[in-house]
Amino acid sequence: MDIAANIAEIKKEIPESVQLVAVSKTKPNSDILEAYHSNHKVFGENKVQDLVEKYEQLPKDIQWHFIGHLQTNKVKYIAPFVALIHGVDSMKLLKTVNKEARKNNRIISCLLQFHIAEESTKFGLSLEEVRELLNSEEFKSFRNVDIVGVMGMATFTENEKQIRSEFKTLKKYFEILKQEYFAVSDKFCEISMGMSDDYLIAVEEGSTMIRVGSKIFGERNY
Repeated sequence: MDIAANIAEIKKEIPESVQLVAVSKTKPNSDILEAYHSNHKVFGENKVQDLVEKYEQLPKDIQWHFIGHLQTNKVKYIAPFVALIHGVDSMKLLKTVNKEARKNNRIISCLLQFHIAEESTKFGLSLEEVRELLNSEEFKSFRNVDIVGVMGMATFTENEKQIRSEFKTLKKYFEILKQEYFAVSDKFCEISMGMSDDYLIAVEEGSTMIRVGSKIFGERNY
């Protein structure tokens, strides 16, 4: 696997405005360093323990994104350093992130995760739930979280039409929220969608951030 070449290849395919998150979950530090030395500094992990270990062992200018399903009792471990939490899927989680960010004297950037896939196994909120969250007095009292955009995962399928339609839905949700809640916020600008199998479709449908693992590092190690 030529990790640096794979990263260069993907960056050639996407506009400069789209951020590539290299999904390094299950990968050894040596692989991450290979990517890092090719001047790539944004990595995504989905397990808190792995993320904390890698943060401690690897260069401090790496930007770590948490991309998995985050449990509230684990937030405190990543609150001191995490750059972006992709999957905020409940008020309870957002409240915990705000609390732990405050303890660390930080403002943590978060994406609201929408359920756009037909698979019931995926996490995420509905538009109604998100509106309820954003309208709540509790949310308005949070000072240590920034909602910077939305995230969603398409159904794992060969059906390109379906994938495209799900991405279109997420883009539409982003636009609705931008208009209704974040019209004056420059920070609310991210649409995190697209993975190794479907990132090109995602970019065509307006993604600003793609999460790519196996196309960079090869198949997962378990």
